[in-house]
Amino acid sequence: MADRLSKQPENVPGQWYVDTSCALCRLCLEEAPNLITYNRDETAVHFFKQPETPEETAAAQRAMEVCPTLAIGNDG
Repeated sequence: MADRLSKQPENVPGQWYVDTSCALCRLCLEEAPNLITYNRDETAVHFFKQPETPEETAAAQRAMEVCPTLAIGNDG
């Protein structure tokens, strides 16, 4: 389960986030490329945009479900 106290600092404010346990497997990027991206040095990923539509929320949910390290969280 993602740790909200260990959020990647680049996450935009909101209920969805990636924490520091991310192993950079890139599976989440395949599910939600319109919401999640790399940080500047490509050592982690973060939410650059919070979901705004049902489709985006579904993409964020799929990204959370495929994450092997459970690094994606939803505080909503």
